[in-house]
Amino acid sequence: MLYKMAALLPLLLLSLIAVTCAAYSSSLDDSTSSSNANSIGGSKCDKNPLGELTFQLSGSNLHWPCDSTKNIYVQSGRYVPRNVIVTRAQLQRDSAFVALPRYKQGVPFTLGKVNLKKGECLAKIAPYPCWAIQEEGNCQALQSVVDVAVDQNGLLWALDVGIVNTLEQPIRRCSPKIVAINTANNKVVKSIDLSDLVTSESRLQFIVVDYSKDNKPFVYVADAGARSILVYDITGNKSYRIVLPRATAPTNDVLYVALTAKPDGTSTLFFSYLSSSRLYSIKGEYLRVGQGAGSIIDVGPKPYGKQAVLLGADGGTSLFFRYKGENDIYLWDSETCFKASNLQEVQRGGDCRLSTQVLPGHKRFMWALESNFHDFISDRTGCNGASIVLHPVVRECDD
Repeated sequence: MLYKMAALLPLLLLSLIAVTCAAYSSSLDDSTSSSNANSIGGSKCDKNPLGELTFQLSGSNLHWPCDSTKNIYVQSGRYVPRNVIVTRAQLQRDSAFVALPRYKQGVPFTLGKVNLKKGECLAKIAPYPCWAIQEEGNCQALQSVVDVAVDQNGLLWALDVGIVNTLEQPIRRCSPKIVAINTANNKVVKSIDLSDLVTSESRLQFIVVDYSKDNKPFVYVADAGARSILVYDITGNKSYRIVLPRATAPTNDVLYVALTAKPDGTSTLFFSYLSSSRLYSIKGEYLRVGQGAGSIIDVGPKPYGKQAVLLGADGGTSLFFRYKGENDIYLWDSETCFKASNLQEVQRGGDCRLSTQVLPGHKRFMWALESNFHDFISDRTGCNGASIVLHPVVRECDD
């Protein structure tokens, strides 16, 4: 059962805690939404909430040009359904752009698109923008996309690490790059070679896009292995590598990043290693000029001393977390002190899947991308592969 809640201020949390049938119907009217306001609600419980807005994604449900093509891929080992997993997504109107990293052999394409039409709970994943750009071993194509970001101008930025089979026997196919695609016409508009920014220790993991107050785009990439934030000035064609203090990285595991923005255009990048006991931040104005020294803020210790996973931001000043091995999702307004009393539980998780991302978008809701990634990396998913679900952020009522 779910709670229905009233909308909060624009640019704050834009998630749905619950709806009744009537509220659900009205919330689907895009004409009442604003570009920066997704909604939260609550007063009544409903035993069947948002069923038509829960999308199951599967490596067994891909869109193929024809059956013969699929058969060729299967017979050649280039398609192994259980080896396909969606780990990151971006929402734009009624579409989801998804990253399918080539962690294992048999992933036919690494960047996909899902149509979020009502009534299609088992959604097909199609290659995006086309099959030709997915060819493994062709350095003009995408090799292994680990993260995606869609900016305010409708450009999709895909982070391609250039390494395939990373969970089996890693193979460096090509140099790492960022590819920008115009979602209005599905054309590649820019490709950025990251060779000069990475080191032999680099492990690129996440990407976010920021715009300066004069509307110039910048891309930030988390490099966990080299303990760095990579910055690329798109307009100026300049790049920086900001090395983080050793104190921020007890071990170089996963470097989570999320970008917040105030109404006046001031942006802040929050970051933390999974193993770190603390959360850090740096303002966008310093990142954009390559100024790291003296600019990093220690936001504070992670509540309860637990390892925390930074899941994303709402497009405003709120961030979402969960604790390692747990699936309850918490919201924190970054305008408040970072402490346990300022964390709000917005979803209680189940036992099967863990959230890998929380993101704003479709139908004015905040969405959670969940999977049993922990089973996937240890080969415990069986022949059906990973269990992946994309759904609005919801919270069950107490019995």
